[in-house]
Amino acid sequence: MGAHSSARAALYWAPATDDPLHRLGSQWLGRDAETGASLIQPEIPGLDLHALTADPRGYGLHATLKPPFRLATSYAALRKDAEALAAATAPFELPPLKLASLGGFLALREAAPCPALQALADACVATLDAHRLPPDEAETARRRPERLSPAERFNLERWGYPHVFGHWRFHITLTRRLTPQEEEAVRLAAAALLAEAAARPRRVTELCLFTQAGPGEPFLIAERLPLGG
Repeated sequence: MGAHSSARAALYWAPATDDPLHRLGSQWLGRDAETGASLIQPEIPGLDLHALTADPRGYGLHATLKPPFRLATSYAALRKDAEALAAATAPFELPPLKLASLGGFLALREAAPCPALQALADACVATLDAHRLPPDEAETARRRPERLSPAERFNLERWGYPHVFGHWRFHITLTRRLTPQEEEAVRLAAAALLAEAAARPRRVTELCLFTQAGPGEPFLIAERLPLGG
């Protein structure tokens, strides 16, 4: 994965491999980002869950800390700095997660604010920014800058993404945007599969470095970098 290639990297939170949410959330999306394996999804009468989860399946089960970017440096340099950032961050408790609708998307959100999580996301965005190649005009246009607030537009220009720092919200995306009719059935199915695992207490003990080989390729967990602090 060299600089200026079409490959991308991202810093995400993802459940530990022995966390039931890893297994069940991967099953919901139909793909395990750790192994790359395709998984059989639950059936929802009258709905095509495979189609409803196509977008998040490509990214893998995760919550974004630093959004996907092409490399201005090298993968080795990014890994070294991400490893140092993780080592300097103390492990922390993540509040229970619960199902929520986020602009029409079904997602898992934290049940209470988590300042340590916000601090980790902020550090990933700022500390690792030297490794990010600025987006080209087409990438910027896809973010619809004309629809953004002035603060979000500043973030897009400075950090390559509008939803960072004060505009960042922890969320694990589970579907595409749903109609109200779809949402009711999908939420019931998601609750049946995920609610119990999502509500379990968990510690954040690692930072996940995901990579994407090229446009349209799935994101995979390349590294699980242990938190130290």
